Amino acid sequence: MLAVSLNTAATGMQVQTTNVDVIANNIANSNTTAFKRSQAQFADLLYMTERMAGVPFQGTASTGQVPESGQAGLGVQTVAIQTLNTQGPLTQTDNMYNLALQGRGWFQVQGPNGQTLYTRAGNFSLNSSGQLVTMLGYPLTPSITFPTTILDVQINTTGAVYVDQGTPPGTYTQIGQIQLAVFPNDPGMQAIGNNLYESTTASGAAQTGNPGSPGFATTIQKYLEQSNVDPVSEITNLITAQRNYELNSKVITAADEMYQTITKGTL
Repeated sequence: MLAVSLNTAATGMQVQTTNVDVIANNIANSNTTAFKRSQAQFADLLYMTERMAGVPFQGTASTGQVPESGQAGLGVQTVAIQTLNTQGPLTQTDNMYNLALQGRGWFQVQGPNGQTLYTRAGNFSLNSSGQLVTMLGYPLTPSITFPTTILDVQINTTGAVYVDQGTPPGTYTQIGQIQLAVFPNDPGMQAIGNNLYESTTASGAAQTGNPGSPGFATTIQKYLEQSNVDPVSEITNLITAQRNYELNSKVITAADEMYQTITKGTL
């Protein structure tokens, strides 16, 4: 049984190490645009059964049954690292190419291999061709290309893009329409870094639509969605994980001391 306690406590230390890794990543990205915090999910391992519940009493003529089983748990395991896609706070930037999403939805961008990638980071800018692109230069899809001469840009909550070219000033012409994607299961998407995600079989197929349509977020110009990480909560979680790690370490120390006592007594 001492060997079991050693292994059990070791699994506790392992999952708390994973927990600290997840928390550290959350804290590191507390200022990352549109970052979504993660949370490690744990589950108990197999059980060693000494006695099954419901078996008849032993050594008696009674027909009663044992009301509870005798099981010893064998530890804990990490079953998932779940992404929490809650809305992050919005911050005003006054950059006319910055966009925030209020509600469900993802911007669609074209990746380096022509694949469709997804992001909620709306810190867009223009490339040399006048296309609206991400900070890595990936163009928004459907593509939106701005004319050379622009006095002002207006993007409304439904994603319609208008420009004032000054002919005459104050006259706005629509040059494009932003489309968003939503998924049946957002946490099933695969993060690939740089605020980008890929769809997977777990996320389900993307459904596209204009911002403001039923079930789709609205677009807010000159704002950015911030990380949904609460640094105070993460520090609290970090302290808890550290304490749990220390407690499991103490279990290993205690079990080792008990084993040494037993072995000395048998010599």
